[in-house]
Amino acid sequence: MRKFNVTVNGITYEVVVDEVDANQNFQAPVVNIPTPAPVQVAPSPVQPTPVQAPPVVEVKKESTVADGEKITSPMPGTILDIRVSKGANVKAGDILLILEAMKMENEIVAPEDGTVADILVSVGASVNVGDDLVVLS
Repeated sequence: MRKFNVTVNGITYEVVVDEVDANQNFQAPVVNIPTPAPVQVAPSPVQPTPVQAPPVVEVKKESTVADGEKITSPMPGTILDIRVSKGANVKAGDILLILEAMKMENEIVAPEDGTVADILVSVGASVNVGDDLVVLS
């Protein structure tokens, strides 16, 4: 006979085990061990620490240019870099700005050739899906 300590659900039991010969037909008895009742723990009186909110950066919602193609944000995120300036000529595929979303840097490119008529965001601005970013004419 050998003794072992076995822990089940946080409770330690002393178990006695008989060694048997491999040639013997041994059938282990089934023992029902009661499950311990759940223990209720009082909530901790920990005070939450205040979190400082990041600064809010306003995004211009309306373009000052009436005509032109508005390039909108395809996803919510933060403007990391603006690669063009107002009045710049761009070709289709040129990078207009970098939008960070879900820890990924996404390039927002010009869909066609044109001139940057207006830039409606600034670096650090938070944008949502569909917000106007740049106007091309």
